[in-house]
Amino acid sequence: MGKIFMAMGLLSFLLIGANVYAFGGCEEDCQKCHTLEKKEAQDILSKMKAPDAKVKDIRMSPIRGLWEVTMEDPNGGSGVMYVGFSKKYVMGGAIFEIDTASNKTDETLKEINKPADRYVDPSGITFDQTLLLGDRDAKIRVVVFTDPDCPYCAKLHQEMKKIVSERKDIAFYVMLLPLKFHPDAYWKAKSIICNKSMEFLEENFEKKPIPKPDCETEVIDRNIRISGDLGITGTPTIVMPDGLIVTGAKDAASLTELILQHRRKG
Repeated sequence: MGKIFMAMGLLSFLLIGANVYAFGGCEEDCQKCHTLEKKEAQDILSKMKAPDAKVKDIRMSPIRGLWEVTMEDPNGGSGVMYVGFSKKYVMGGAIFEIDTASNKTDETLKEINKPADRYVDPSGITFDQTLLLGDRDAKIRVVVFTDPDCPYCAKLHQEMKKIVSERKDIAFYVMLLPLKFHPDAYWKAKSIICNKSMEFLEENFEKKPIPKPDCETEVIDRNIRISGDLGITGTPTIVMPDGLIVTGAKDAASLTELILQHRRKG
């Protein structure tokens, strides 16, 4: 469970490696007459000497007789503890489902730690001086921020080519965004834009040499400013037609599904 509450003394025991106890009698029956309120769960955390942890949610655990309490520490770490119906006992550790061999506690943590979708206003992105992959008349336009020396960008580019070979209604507009830790990416991006050459970009992805820039252009600096305004700091980053931000490489099938799900309405 990673770094969850590692500095929180006794609470660490609750969340990591604790034994699983059976709860009988009143533990199983008290749900009929009681619920566990957030304030009560917060008081339990205080008694367990973890007052800085904040209760996020309470629901029934997969095991009868236990509530599942999700928590967050001041640094944003998340954890899970289980409270018996009598409110006299708590336990930590993972709950496994035998039939599926699945870790139900880990599933809860993944659910609460899933990042929220982030949207930007795509109208702030202009398509001039981008590289077009696909049909210019395609109704579905997807913007991709790409670094010439990013290996994941190269992988994504191949998947994008698969998509446009099969669908004429989707086009990708590639904006070159050289990252500072790739020392040659800036001049390569300028060279690609100076020649308005998708071929140069693809040759570079294939580790073939491309010429140095032979013109002056402010396009790359503008792309860097635009990405900063949008909060985009890495590549590849995909901006869907409705403004959804998607980071990282995707396979063609997954990417197509996302694009169609987030195509601009109207």
